[in-house]
Amino acid sequence: MNNDTAAPRSSFPSHTGLSDPQQADVGPLSDAALDELAERVAAATTIVGIGESTRFSRETFGVRDQLFRRLVQQHGFRALAIQDSVSVAAGLDRYVHAGEGDAASALDSAWRPWRTVEMAAALEWIRAFNREHPNDPIRIFGVNPVQAQPDDYDAVLDHVRGSAPERLAEVASHLASIRTAHHTAEHVQRARGIHPGRPFADHARDALALVRSLLDADHADHADHADHADGILARMRMIVDFHERSVAGQGVSTDDVAVWAGAIGEYQRRTGLRVVYWDGIGHTSATAVTSPLAPERGPLPSEGSLLRKWYGAQYVSVAIGFHHGDLGVVVVPEPAGDLVDARLGETDLPAHWLDLRRESVRRRWDGPAKARVISGVYDPSRDADEHLAVASLADAFDVLIHIRRVTPVRWLP
Repeated sequence: MNNDTAAPRSSFPSHTGLSDPQQADVGPLSDAALDELAERVAAATTIVGIGESTRFSRETFGVRDQLFRRLVQQHGFRALAIQDSVSVAAGLDRYVHAGEGDAASALDSAWRPWRTVEMAAALEWIRAFNREHPNDPIRIFGVNPVQAQPDDYDAVLDHVRGSAPERLAEVASHLASIRTAHHTAEHVQRARGIHPGRPFADHARDALALVRSLLDADHADHADHADHADGILARMRMIVDFHERSVAGQGVSTDDVAVWAGAIGEYQRRTGLRVVYWDGIGHTSATAVTSPLAPERGPLPSEGSLLRKWYGAQYVSVAIGFHHGDLGVVVVPEPAGDLVDARLGETDLPAHWLDLRRESVRRRWDGPAKARVISGVYDPSRDADEHLAVASLADAFDVLIHIRRVTPVRWLP
């Protein structure tokens, strides 16, 4: 266990360009602790999965970001994999290489949890590093295939407006509510009581059928418009796929896990780069997990479990959790006594970490475990149920980082 609690001092330039002078805060772990942690994690490692128990904490993100920076500067890691689509990540990659626009605008189309001041600052640091290392840059890539984006809805509506304005209101009635899922996921809307009622996938399928019928009629009169029509139909199919493959549309999917893990493995093998993967602890766990979103399905494979199968000990799983705090969207109480978060919290420090690969530590901590997960559907009144379960804590996570108290991330406008 590392008990170094000296006040954090950033040894890296932030180059953020953002107005908040506190944006470079590194969180509760000292530079010395982070340096030691990075050295332990990087040894004989090809891929590091750094998972958070919540996506709403400034401190958990900050520790992950600072660990990533050390893996880059001190240990040669050069690729960052994120839970987002290939196209969104490609835009982020363009920014950190060419400096197109600014970090905040590069995140405009990103998955909602990435659209924070903290993520923008991380991108600006990567951009600064790449300016200084043009022949050895950091690359960013997404693990999701190309997905529908808000401009796909706009393109469909613009086409209907121009070709069949009398049907525009009908098409728009299907698309207006479901496009909100790109800001707040459908299953989160249900949990918060703001869902309009009808499944979004049903609306999307109805819109597809309607648009297809309009395009078929348009083809009969304008055969030379086939390419444009095919493009509109392809956008509409992507919209359907987005909603059918969402958590609300299909629940937890093992097919998606295989695709996401495969994207990481394929990228690493093709480029030879050492990779850091940012996601939730349920995704980075090196073993199957029982998810709070589908406990009835029992243990399901994670991306990390497939990476461990393919890479063995060259895949390292790091889990960052916390004890309590205000996340802005919710105030999280102290954890229930049977959660590993409560046991870690018995050490009354701002933060500490454990290397479960050390035999003495493994003997003390290993066994079946439950770790709290604060997702978009978290309800503090059911805190004891908001967790994932693993059969072996030490097999699932090589390193545990525990933060005593957390505060909210800062959302971009």
